Amino acid sequence: MAFDATYLSLVLEEIRSLREPRVEKIHQPSRDTLIMHFKHREGRAKLLIAANPAAPRLHLTATNPENPAEPPMFCMLLRKHLSGGRLISITQPPMERAVTFTFDCIDEMGDRVEKKLVAELMGRTCNLYLLSPENRIIDCLRRIGFDESVKRQALPGLYYESPEKIEKKDPRLLSEEDYVNLLTEPGEDILAQRLMDKLGGLSPLVCREAALFAGEDVDARVSGADIPTLAGKLALWFQEQLGHPTPCYTLGKDNIPKQYAFCPIRQYGAYQQAEGFSQLMDVFYAVRDRSDAMRQKGQGLRKTVQNLCSRLKRKLAIQEKELTQTADRERLRQLGDIVTANLHRIQKGQTTLDAEDFYDENMAVISIPISPILSPQQNAAKFYKDYTRMKNAEKELTKQIALGQTELAYLSSVMDELNRAQAEQELEEIRQELQAGGYVRQDTGKKRIKHSKLPPMKFESTNGFAIYVGRNNRQNDELTFKSARKDDIWLHAQKVHGSHVIIACAGAAVPDDTITQAAQLAAYYAESSGGQNIAVDVTPVKQVKKPANGKPGMVIYHTYRTVIVNPYPEIVVDALNAEKKLEENF
Repeated sequence: MAFDATYLSLVLEEIRSLREPRVEKIHQPSRDTLIMHFKHREGRAKLLIAANPAAPRLHLTATNPENPAEPPMFCMLLRKHLSGGRLISITQPPMERAVTFTFDCIDEMGDRVEKKLVAELMGRTCNLYLLSPENRIIDCLRRIGFDESVKRQALPGLYYESPEKIEKKDPRLLSEEDYVNLLTEPGEDILAQRLMDKLGGLSPLVCREAALFAGEDVDARVSGADIPTLAGKLALWFQEQLGHPTPCYTLGKDNIPKQYAFCPIRQYGAYQQAEGFSQLMDVFYAVRDRSDAMRQKGQGLRKTVQNLCSRLKRKLAIQEKELTQTADRERLRQLGDIVTANLHRIQKGQTTLDAEDFYDENMAVISIPISPILSPQQNAAKFYKDYTRMKNAEKELTKQIALGQTELAYLSSVMDELNRAQAEQELEEIRQELQAGGYVRQDTGKKRIKHSKLPPMKFESTNGFAIYVGRNNRQNDELTFKSARKDDIWLHAQKVHGSHVIIACAGAAVPDDTITQAAQLAAYYAESSGGQNIAVDVTPVKQVKKPANGKPGMVIYHTYRTVIVNPYPEIVVDALNAEKKLEENF
């Protein structure tokens, strides 16, 4: 992420565009997060300040996080001092991730006073300070005593001290000659690191982008480079990006936002543009937080399925080992025949029988172990009995291994569903599916919130055909065998777990573009979505059958054709109106 001082300054410009904002409400939904509601001439706006060391940020927001039943003490204090106050100025120290909001407030005596809210968003030292007109700390989000820091304390009653100034150069003020000097003076050889060390207000991501433009590589080096040319490109890049900043972002796996910055992000390949700097951060963190929350909510189910898969794999390994041992059972029958043919040669108390092996071409003499406590006939019968036991074991083990492999494939498909779940309703449907299969106990003592049943995901192709995608195994079954018509088109990624995809065509001819787009969806919502050139099978719904006693989502089909597609999210989103409107929100 690139929430650096430069990005912060661009967000502050958006906040300054609010005309005569007044504090209407203040909420603190979590320990590190503050939301201030403003009423201004054009309407209302909300400012989110997250003093979270892991993800510090500040921006306008449209989200409505759930607030605690009782507001924290710091929130109550801010309400007391800032409610109704008018925001009159916003200042940012040069190249610092810190902001001072100055409010025109009315105190307990009815007099007008200026109070300040300072947000310091510098990693581990993140903090919020409420200051009096004399610049004393009224209170702060994190109190820092003398035993925690010798240089800088944060306690009520102390005078507020600004963070130490950064001794770096401002890239907005440098000329081409300044960049030549920056590159010729001693320093780090890697260009991106040199820029990080010498320039202020920039994140490592932005410095790598500058190095990529100037040196044509994120790991470009200063030594051996044409310094004047390199300096000229750096001056050009910073002049363009700082003069005309653009909110950009990249998407990672499962459309989860990966990076954002105030400039194009070329080092990760494709990137996209957002409408505003605050809007970009709002959706960026909303999607990431939702993804993290879903991961946490599904952790219990995921662990259960993982344990079941691990147990099944161990069981299959043991069964396969036992099956391998049954491969030599024919020799037991042969030994039984040899013992039977030599019953007259076995003496009481004998432990081995030396006899010719008439199954060997050379009639070699072999030693056969026998039990001295058994009669000759019983020794022969024992070999036949062991042979029969292994023969039956092979048959049963083959059957059990097939059942185990089917069950493991099913549980793997459930794990894939859990990893792709985007809503709590999807998790609940997966839980119900596991409960119905006897993998998870029914919740008898705990009442669960009833969620409305989620419909399949619906898309529309560029040719106007409706395309439906199942969210989980049970929904796949319902979509294929109940909702779809027999003459609709069915698609599924070949030989991997994934969603059933239906093109609702009612027997009409389907253009190749629609087939390709539906196949891209099938590839994207499959276990192999991270690869390329994914094989997707296409067949009419009437050709798809449910195997006897088959697990949810499992089908068989024999008549089909295969298309090869790439499951790129950008292609799917450009071609279809996706229900998952992540990019549209940006």
